[in-house]
Amino acid sequence: MAWRISTLFLLVANVLIPVAILTFASGFFPYKPFLAGLAQYEPLEYGAPPEAPFDKVIFMVVDALRSDFVYSELSGFTFTQSLISSGAAIPFTAHATSPTITMPRIKAITTGSIPSFLDVILNFAESDTTSTLATQDTWLAQLKTKGDGKMIMYGDDTWLKLFPKFFDRADGTSSFFVTDFTEVDNNVTRHVPEELQKSDWNTMVLHYLGLDHIGHKAGPRSPNMIPKQREMDGIVSLAYSAMENNVHLESTLLVLLGDHGMNDAGNHGGSAPGETSPALVFISPKLKSINSGFKTPAPSEEFFQYYTTVEQSDIAPTLGALLGFPVPQNNLGIFIPAFLPFWQKKNDKIQILLRNAKQILKVVTAAFPSFEGDGLSTYCDELQADVDELACKWRSISKILPSPNDENQDIDLWINLITNWLKDVQELMSGAASDYDVSKLAGGQAVAALAFFSATVAAGPMIVKSLKTSSPFIVITLLYGVMMFASSYVEEEQHFWYWGTTAWLMLLWIKCNRRENLNSRLFALSSIAILVAARIARRWNQTGQKFTGQPDIGNTFFSEHKVFFWVLVAITYLWNLQAIASKGFPRFPQVVAGAIATTLTTAAVTFKLAFVNEDSPELLVGYIKQVAKNESGVSLVTRARIIFMAIGITLFYTIGSSFSQKRPNFTMRTIHNLLTLFLITQSRATNIPLLLVFEIQFYLLNRLDLSPIEITTTSLLLQYASFFASGGSNAISSIDLSSAYNGVSGYNVLAVGTLTFSSNWIGPIFWTSATNLMLLHLKSQGMKDLLHQHLALLTVFITASLFFVMAACTLLRTHLFIWTVFSPKYLYSMAWSMGQHLVINVGFGSVLYWLGLKYL
Repeated sequence: MAWRISTLFLLVANVLIPVAILTFASGFFPYKPFLAGLAQYEPLEYGAPPEAPFDKVIFMVVDALRSDFVYSELSGFTFTQSLISSGAAIPFTAHATSPTITMPRIKAITTGSIPSFLDVILNFAESDTTSTLATQDTWLAQLKTKGDGKMIMYGDDTWLKLFPKFFDRADGTSSFFVTDFTEVDNNVTRHVPEELQKSDWNTMVLHYLGLDHIGHKAGPRSPNMIPKQREMDGIVSLAYSAMENNVHLESTLLVLLGDHGMNDAGNHGGSAPGETSPALVFISPKLKSINSGFKTPAPSEEFFQYYTTVEQSDIAPTLGALLGFPVPQNNLGIFIPAFLPFWQKKNDKIQILLRNAKQILKVVTAAFPSFEGDGLSTYCDELQADVDELACKWRSISKILPSPNDENQDIDLWINLITNWLKDVQELMSGAASDYDVSKLAGGQAVAALAFFSATVAAGPMIVKSLKTSSPFIVITLLYGVMMFASSYVEEEQHFWYWGTTAWLMLLWIKCNRRENLNSRLFALSSIAILVAARIARRWNQTGQKFTGQPDIGNTFFSEHKVFFWVLVAITYLWNLQAIASKGFPRFPQVVAGAIATTLTTAAVTFKLAFVNEDSPELLVGYIKQVAKNESGVSLVTRARIIFMAIGITLFYTIGSSFSQKRPNFTMRTIHNLLTLFLITQSRATNIPLLLVFEIQFYLLNRLDLSPIEITTTSLLLQYASFFASGGSNAISSIDLSSAYNGVSGYNVLAVGTLTFSSNWIGPIFWTSATNLMLLHLKSQGMKDLLHQHLALLTVFITASLFFVMAACTLLRTHLFIWTVFSPKYLYSMAWSMGQHLVINVGFGSVLYWLGLKYL
């Protein structure tokens, strides 16, 4: 009876986890409210709106175009640099706020506003159609309303999702095929020459993805990076030549920009300087009339702040003035003053800035109704609230508006005052808290607390019975919860798990060392070996924020010792091959089992070699390089499908044929080894030997005399430690998409989601399988309720950590790092709770354990 009650509480706890997550998320990630309708020119006493110097725009987005890729002496954009030095181009560094991923960045660029952090999730849901800008005011909507030309788009299909039915001609490409460096861009470029000869369009959007893909696969120092930059520079040259030689393009503005940058690892999504510093270049022969040029290449900048830094939101109002349309309704951007010399008349300059200010004034008033209140102090500096001070300064600026009838009046002081005011308002609104639904935040925490209570009731009897053994688990849970309230600890969470794992393994070594027999001495040696393996794993991938990109094993050491790297890869495959062959398959003799294992491993090796040849050819060396080139005949998609199908067929045969067998250890070991082969296939090449380290740790741990609680504590620590050792972190930028399309030829949310999760959670998935084998070993010795106890303890930790993360996000929702640190952490908590815990530990783990029981 007591066991049934405990099981019921455990079930309730796990059912409440997704309820808590979704409730809290609905209050934490709401869609930001926006002003409806399209902006229109309001009549001003300064006359008609200024005449625009341009009538067409080529908006060329090069995904992940970090500022130094264009401006530094190592850049491949030599033609673009020549335009900058000649005055035909004006360069900027455009600050991109976090999250630095494509969808929210495009929203910021086109609306001039700050998108919701919920777009992080929608960015990966490629089939999503709810995150549209079809009803919002954007510079594309304004140009479409002008109706003086068609709109065309080639490249990243995110634009087609955001702007449905906007483009008269379009050819979209999925942004998630990160293994493709060439075709994804060739598909864009093939349309450009023909479109440049046509005069029926006023807007051409080009979004190139190859440079971003190179970054994801091999980092910013990849040998493929400079050739790709030269290719993109060639497109600029092609467009500029057409602008010079075609009458219908003489008033065309070419805007070259990155939607975001990339960090030293080649990823993005966080707030590192490299991620938030994309290039922005305005190009046209007309710019020579207002610009004398800049020095190129620019001096090296440690934080990538080349030339003048502007906000990405500034693009929208600047395009409005340059192309002749009103500033979009929800814009928080500021017209870039460098372009004011285009207008010689004083009234035109005043209008541009005044219309920008009046538009932003509406946004501020909608957020802070008191902004229009009277009775404020005459002396703005005496006011305590930033909003009141800005309101006071606006009244002062309004009182000294230049006269529309005096063309000789000096307006430089007024321009300086209103520009500074606009920057202050932009900073205020950019840092304003989101429209949180506090009741839902509290509701989510309450459900999480109830889940934690239920899990504690389920695990309580075991914890009380073995309080001394359980104390390390309790300490880990409490310390982890407290750590969630400090941004620096969240950013560098890996150290908690590395040191926690080391301390725990030391405890196991001390426990073994106290025994006085031969086996205990062997156990002690095994414990030391496990510690050494854990130390090696810690140095495999530098992760977190502070040390990312620093020397490590996976990236630095292997790039310098490629032969040694491939030796380790070969040993890993051979270890797995002999493991599969030695455990055998039901009803098959050993020779046949060896042949099957060899076939599977050969298929996996040839796929990985072909993959590396396309993905990271710089890792290839000598004979391996020659073999890899010979494997280029069959497509990667076909190769991946072959290996996945072969593993699947072998797995189902093993499970189906084993019910009549009495070799449970062999059967479950075969399943584990097949899973390991799948994980090796999903791993980055440099992480393949890391699975060998995990296998050695598992082999040694299995020799120790661990209790059920000790197994669970070890599993928890190694699941998290292995995640970070594989290169994971709490930053969106660490998500590895390189294996997301293995065997997939088109976007499928289930397939891509599963492959993405498996390639990023390789270590935790491995340890789930390994833990079940250790539990089944204890079960064979007569112990009871092992799975129940194991899952109860894991659920206690997951529910407690989820509650603490929710509490931290709630209490610190006005914190400076809420969107750069705590919000990404909540997304990762969702993945750990629903992906790793519910799907892998509870679902997949329970199935493995149940299968093992069938053979006992």
